[in-house]
Amino acid sequence: MGLHQGRSFLFTSESVTEGHPDKICDQISDAVLDALLAQETELQAKGYISPTGEAANVKNVRCACECFTTTGLVLVSGEIRTQAYVDVERIVRGVLRDIGYTRAKFGFDSETCNVLTAIHDQSADIAAGVDKSYEVQQGEAKATDEYELIGAGDQGMMFGYAVRETPTLMPMPIYLAHRLSSRLAKVRKENIINYLRPDGKTQVTVRYENGLPVAIDKIVVSTQHDDAISSMKLIRDDITREVIAPVLDEQGIAWHDAEIYVNPTGRFVVGGPMGDTGLTGRKIIVDTYGGMGRHGGGAFSGKDCTKVDRSAAYAARWVAKNVVAAGLADQCEIQLAYAIGVAKPLSLMVDTYNTNHVPVKAIEAAINEVFDLRPGAIIDQLNLRKPQFRKTSAYGHFGREGEGFAWEETNRTQELIRAAESSH
Repeated sequence: MGLHQGRSFLFTSESVTEGHPDKICDQISDAVLDALLAQETELQAKGYISPTGEAANVKNVRCACECFTTTGLVLVSGEIRTQAYVDVERIVRGVLRDIGYTRAKFGFDSETCNVLTAIHDQSADIAAGVDKSYEVQQGEAKATDEYELIGAGDQGMMFGYAVRETPTLMPMPIYLAHRLSSRLAKVRKENIINYLRPDGKTQVTVRYENGLPVAIDKIVVSTQHDDAISSMKLIRDDITREVIAPVLDEQGIAWHDAEIYVNPTGRFVVGGPMGDTGLTGRKIIVDTYGGMGRHGGGAFSGKDCTKVDRSAAYAARWVAKNVVAAGLADQCEIQLAYAIGVAKPLSLMVDTYNTNHVPVKAIEAAINEVFDLRPGAIIDQLNLRKPQFRKTSAYGHFGREGEGFAWEETNRTQELIRAAESSH
């Protein structure tokens, strides 16, 4: 019940496929980050020293990589610090090729599009506070304490959310929307429906009664397709049979009475960057909880994890998921706040929407005892220097069990239970 206890209502979330223009940019930004982390790690293992005497060290990598795309063009820009070299153009073309933009008639060609770069060094002012935290500069902590040494890469607030609605403790609407968009890409790539093209969007409206999901009310799937296909009935029938039915039948939730809209505008031939511009970080609600849980405002893709926009949002999800998995609450939202250059979070808020089974103060005390939420500790505990981020950049950063994302692990439940019991 929780947030909507006692209410009956409809709630809608959307997802997009990896061929959507904004998601192309997210994937390119994260592919650049992954390449930097991989190359720096390799150089570090070889003991590389630059001509200026700087040793390679993956802990020193900083990346804020943005991407823009439109018809025939990809522009990659940002601020990067590394001893490594990565071929940005090759990365861009590889991402586009993997997605399926390999022919001009699809609206984009990985081999012939223009790729421009405008990358420069990270600001020295930002670097100063991240490399040596406020606490260390003020003499409040020792520079030998790695977790105290790293300051937050920016100010801001971040949210994490979990709810007992799905196996992955994600809200039902975004959970289903992601599975539909992922399935849409799968049937295209495996040639199950041979006329589909990379761009696509899904949307699911879930009916809630007394705050609990009981049925699917509406389903929207929009998919780019071959110009030769003119029968909208064929597309609708194929999508319903090969995309919608396999996903929703598996969930055990009523959907056969739902209104289904497939390509409601009719033909969808012009797609991808030819149909619309794309930009990194423009699908933050798709990336998180589909609007059910709040979002602090910062995007994720292209940012190394000294940027708390990313790392603290991952940590907040990890905390919230463990609280729910531990049975301390059926729904949990966490807010964290940081100041640039400061290691310790400024605030921690816990909201269980009245679904808690122990006092909220006990949950807060348990979180503070069990989790270290300084950026350096988050990076270490969640293994955030490992190249893994391109996988996050399509179909959601959360609820992705089986992908090896440490922030999805429920590995602190017993510690939370013990700490909560001892605090009340």
